[in-house]
Amino acid sequence: MKRDFLRLWDFTSEEITGIIERALALKSGVDANLCPLIGKSLWLLFEKPSTRTRISFEVGIYQLGGQSIYMKPSEIQIGRGESTADTARVLSRYLDGIIIRTFEHSKLEEFAANSDIPVINGLSDLHHPCQVLADLMTIKEKKGVIEGTRIAYIGDGNNVANSLMEAAGRMGLSLSIACPEGYEPDAVILEQARAGNGEIIILRDPKEAAGRADVIYTDVWVSMGQEGSAETKRKKFSAYQVNASLLACAKKDVIVMHCLPAHRGEEITDDVIDGPQSVVFDQAENRLHSQKALLEMLIR
Repeated sequence: MKRDFLRLWDFTSEEITGIIERALALKSGVDANLCPLIGKSLWLLFEKPSTRTRISFEVGIYQLGGQSIYMKPSEIQIGRGESTADTARVLSRYLDGIIIRTFEHSKLEEFAANSDIPVINGLSDLHHPCQVLADLMTIKEKKGVIEGTRIAYIGDGNNVANSLMEAAGRMGLSLSIACPEGYEPDAVILEQARAGNGEIIILRDPKEAAGRADVIYTDVWVSMGQEGSAETKRKKFSAYQVNASLLACAKKDVIVMHCLPAHRGEEITDDVIDGPQSVVFDQAENRLHSQKALLEMLIR
């Protein structure tokens, strides 16, 4: 039976733990010559531009022995009126998996509902589950444990915040989200995640969130497609910058995470992202390893 990965909530805590452990093993060089995707072809449809998601998936597919096919929306018939459902049905006859990076999460759901092969969310406006798999791997790598780790997410309640809430509910994290009023994460996802095993708190004061944190996490204030609100958001979020003053409120061994790309001087300062507590670039590397483990699990 095929499995999709549209949101972190699609997997159990045991499955997520298995992916992370496998990713750490792959990173260490275990099974470096194993190629479970030999003869497999995966399609990457990206409506949003990407650096890390595209490169990490294409390299990972290649390292696992498979073939990736990258296309933009203008290169397929959906742009000329073919339905998403028909496209998914046809591609299921050619391919072994589909990775989509898009705006509306509903498009992923429609692809998955009409596809006989696994569909993976490379990013939507509502969820970013592949990023948070890498985040969990990084926390395990740097802190030794996931359950009980305290994360302070500082900034916009966006797709990353939504997926971190699901991670908290599944994996027993304590997550404090500090954001201005009106920029909270999705209320439905919050309610569902709070029914899980973790703790999720919405705060206004970023220093209060940082004070109890093992991990400080931030993301851009203005996501792709929201450029029209850039000036308003910069004013609203000016007190939510991750800087040396904020780090001084946290534990001495706190680590700093950012999913990248970073707008240096806005949500994070140079001295922090390049400083000794930053694990941002290890976190970016771990996209490759965690996605390889995910592909091994899903593509049969």
